[in-house]
This record gives sequence, structure tokens and C-alpha cells, in this order.
Amino acid sequence: MSEILVGVDESEQSTAAVTWAAEEAGRMGAGLRLVNAAGPWLLAESDDPRVREARAWLSQDGRDALERAAAHARGIARGAAIRTEQLPGQPAGLLVEQGRAASMIVVGSHGAGRLTGAFLGSVALQVATHATVPAVVVREPGSIPYAEILVGVDGSPASDRAIDFACDVAERRGARLRALLVLDEPLPVGGGALVPPLDESDAADRERQLAEAVAGRRERHPDLEIVPEIVAGRPARVLAGASARADLLVVGSRGRGGFAGLLLGSVGQAMLNRAHCPVAVVHPA
Repeated sequence: MSEILVGVDESEQSTAAVTWAAEEAGRMGAGLRLVNAAGPWLLAESDDPRVREARAWLSQDGRDALERAAAHARGIARGAAIRTEQLPGQPAGLLVEQGRAASMIVVGSHGAGRLTGAFLGSVALQVATHATVPAVVVREPGSIPYAEILVGVDGSPASDRAIDFACDVAERRGARLRALLVLDEPLPVGGGALVPPLDESDAADRERQLAEAVAGRRERHPDLEIVPEIVAGRPARVLAGASARADLLVVGSRGRGGFAGLLLGSVGQAMLNRAHCPVAVVHPA
């Protein structure tokens, strides 16, 4: 059985992540694995009963958070297999490693140790950057369901996998899929000069890529409503605006213009901070 891995701590965002993951597990018929990270020294063995007692007391908050999360998830994904674990390690590295065999990793946008005013927690950013499976970052759940999944399309390998992931999510939800390709506007570079816009042949190639991508997915998902859309603008700004009408935004980890070796591109980072809905980051194979 497939399994969704969820990072759990005492934060409100963690509860939002559990809610999102439990709902998706119910649609997938998947299990849930709820994991809390504790400092390795807290879970280390000791011959001294006083040390054991102190460590158990210090790690109790994490175990309590797991129990609450499991009870919450059972109320949403009834009948789903749910297991909880408190494991030693740093949260981000632990989730990335434990998530290698999962269908996806789901985390809250901030953990219990968030800085006041911070937009995105370091654990969420590191998981989205380094996960080998799709990583979903959840803030507070939206109050209005739009029945729409939004995916950014740019012709890159990561974008190609993002479309497949988005199709699967939309089909499970009975939602439409909006495939959005952004054609760059010219940018000022100083002194009133502009970076040249996309030439006509390049723009036509990009439009053809979108049409081909949509056509291929329609063959594989005949019952899925797919809405292709092309908008001129800056990708981060356009996607952030469109995310206000979506239940999930899916992006590739690095687009066509990303630097070689970069694990998470500027658009992906911007969406984790600026999107109005949960964001799924999908890496290329």
C-alpha cells in the first residue's frame, strides 16, 4: 500500500498538514505515517534512571503531538492505516530520508520553532528542496474549495512530472486542472534598457509544448477537465495570483532557466512564500 509521510510537531501548521494529508490519503486509499523528530540525545539509551526519566519528560510534547495528530487523522481518513513514530534526527533531514519510499511528504509551512513574521520555515524549505518524492507544503487550509488544481508548465523535465502529479490529484478530487504557461515580459535592466522579450518562434514553441502536453494528458485522463492557459508576465507573480483560485499549486523544482545543479529554482521558492494555497514541489526523475 502507498503511504503519505507527514511531519508532525506542536504547531498549527502541522495540524493543517495532517488535515491535508489525511484527506488525500482517503482519496488515494493510502496509509499515513506521522513522524516527529526529536534530538538524538533525547532518545538515546541510558543506564541512569534519572536521565531516562528526564529525557522521557523532555520528549513528551512530541509524543503528545503525534497522538493528537493520529486522532485527528482518524476522524478524516476513516479506515486508513495510520502509524506514528518519534525518531531521532534533525526534522528536515529525517523527513527527506524517511520519505524516499513514500508517495509524498507533507509538512506545515512553519514548525513549532518558527520565527515571528517569517514567511516560510527552514524545515519546509529544506524538505521541498531535497525531497526525492513530491513535497507538499501546507499553510492554514483554505475556507473556500475551488475544485481546481493549478500547475505551472514550462517544458522542463520537472514541469513534465509536475503535470502528471497534478493530473492524478485533480482526477482523484474530481477537480479541473488548469495548466498555466507564463510567457516572460521584457525586464528593465537599468538605464531604461529592456531585456528582449521572447521572440515569436520561441513563443510559438512554448505554446506548442503546452498544447502537446495537454493533449497527451487528455488521452491518459479522458474524464479530467484540463484548461490550458497562456499568460504574459513574470512567472512568480502570475502563478501567485492564479493560486488564489486554486486548491493546490503544483510546480516543478527547477524550470527551463534554472542554473545547473540548482535543486529548487527561484519560482519554486517564491511560490512557497507567496502562494495562497498549498504548494506541491515535484522534482525530475
